[in-house]
Amino acid sequence: MSSKAIKAKCLTAIQLLTRMKNADDNGIVQCVTCGVKRHYRDNMHGGHYIPRSSSKWCLDQRNVWPQCAGCNCFGMKSGGTAAQAYTLFMIDQLGKDFVEGMICTKSEPVKLYKADYEEILAELNEQLKIQEDRLNGAN
Repeated sequence: MSSKAIKAKCLTAIQLLTRMKNADDNGIVQCVTCGVKRHYRDNMHGGHYIPRSSSKWCLDQRNVWPQCAGCNCFGMKSGGTAAQAYTLFMIDQLGKDFVEGMICTKSEPVKLYKADYEEILAELNEQLKIQEDRLNGAN
């Protein structure tokens, strides 16, 4: 499998993991930008605060939070209230200085190799298993 394919699997895994980690024991998760609550599998995304194309932050869990499809796909692109709400959420969660640092460093190049992506994917899969066990135990 190519580095690009493994990176894509990492992105899918981190987006699922963020929804699962932030879900309650019944699997209900809240969109960080509009507040809607749904099951983590029901039209919910793992939305990136700094866009995925910014490689420095694309696989950092502090950059990925649950969002409904509407906010992630449409609200963020328009630069509307979803983007503003996400910024306020991030500042509340991580602090203004950290968020400013994310923004300032988003374009810094980071070179990851196939082995790096494989290691990241293995760690994400371990964390996903923990969350699956937690959520399945509640049913």
